[in-house]
Amino acid sequence: MAYNRRSRLITQGVARSPNRAMLRAVGFKDDDFDKPIIGVANGHSTLNPCNAGIQPLVDRAVAALEAAGAKPQMFGFPTVTDGIGMGTEAMKYSLVSREVIADAIETSVNGQAMDGALVVGGCDKNMPGGVIALARMNVPGIFVYGGTIKPGRWKGQDLTIVSAFEAVGAYAARKMSEEDFLGIEKNACPTVGACGGQYTANTMSSSFEALGMSLLGSSQMAA
Repeated sequence: MAYNRRSRLITQGVARSPNRAMLRAVGFKDDDFDKPIIGVANGHSTLNPCNAGIQPLVDRAVAALEAAGAKPQMFGFPTVTDGIGMGTEAMKYSLVSREVIADAIETSVNGQAMDGALVVGGCDKNMPGGVIALARMNVPGIFVYGGTIKPGRWKGQDLTIVSAFEAVGAYAARKMSEEDFLGIEKNACPTVGACGGQYTANTMSSSFEALGMSLLGSSQMAA
């Protein structure tokens, strides 16, 4: 069976000359039209630390696909994070974003007849959104986790984002000094990556690995 079973519908034959003309503008060469086209969907953005470190993984995935004889095509999807939206009207968009992300990936992959998909995500809703899309499309696909954030440190103690939430209560109750309150805020998230604990993102990544939707040993790596 041809690896480009789907994409050849838009890349092969005289009638598809306009299609090829447009694809040449984004880097396709003559031999690329015979290769399987693999969508590389990713949530890289600077909206939050969960997704701010994804681009290097995307670049490596693209290089690996090219080395394997495929033609990767990158595209993004919208993403928000609960950690920033919680306690505000913005949180109303959180669960909805999962469905929007799944729809966006499915639309891009099926709308351009791609032969497979690789999804790179790093936070609570874009991770399940990506896997929902893979299940719907029923094309060869895999999920790559952007990785978890490393712990912060303040006065010899490890910190996570939960430390900052707990500090809000402690400071409001006058059980914490302003120095410690600000110290925790400024040091809780020292790098990029998903929230550093057994929260939604790391739980999802472990689940995907168990389901066979991501590579063995990839679910608990640091960003």
